[in-house]
Amino acid sequence: MAWRRTRMSERAVRRVPRHGRHGREGRSPVVRPPLPPLDTRVDRFDIAVGAAAEFLRSAWDDLRDVRFEVADMPAATDGDGIPRWTVLRDAKRIILYRLPIERLSHLHRNDELHRRMMIESAVFRAAAEYLDRDPWDLGPERFRFF
Repeated sequence: MAWRRTRMSERAVRRVPRHGRHGREGRSPVVRPPLPPLDTRVDRFDIAVGAAAEFLRSAWDDLRDVRFEVADMPAATDGDGIPRWTVLRDAKRIILYRLPIERLSHLHRNDELHRRMMIESAVFRAAAEYLDRDPWDLGPERFRFF
């Protein structure tokens, strides 16, 4: 008896495999890789600087035309160490350096509120240096609790 090679009939339908080689092919498209966080430290720093700058601009007419900018690091150190900000009165610019403010400042508590207060205090101190005033004079109504 001779073995014959048989052809698949046209009526025979080949089944679609339900599972892949490792049994994972049938997953739904809803399962995706984890998404990046919606806000980052850089975003939170920018928001804190922007909010403090808008408060100061609304309170002081001398700061209305001043541009508050954020940079990562200063180009060089000065005699006092690494500067946290640079004030350029002629160009009407205040440049805040994110990394020195975040990493070299000592926090009482390491939580979101204290980090934001530290960033806002740096903005207030830089604006006070621009105006040649004490930082506590910039927002006197903000700090009165009586």
